[in-house]
Amino acid sequence: MRLTVFWQRMAEHFGPGYSDTFARDHVMTELGGHTVHEALDAGWDAKDVWRVVCTVMNVPGERH
Repeated sequence: MRLTVFWQRMAEHFGPGYSDTFARDHVMTELGGHTVHEALDAGWDAKDVWRVVCTVMNVPGERH
C-alpha cells in the first residue's frame, strides 16, 4: 500500500483534521508501543499499520 493511499484511508475514517492527531498521539501496543507516525518512520509497511489501525479502532470491514 502506498503512503498516499494509507493517509487517504486515515482521513476518510477519522476525518482530515483528526487523522494526523490520532497518528501522532495514539500509542498502540500492536505497533510495538509506537504511534502510527513512529511505526511508519521505523520502517513498518503502511499496509500492516493500516491493518493494526483497523483492528484496534474497529474500522468497518469494507474499509480494509
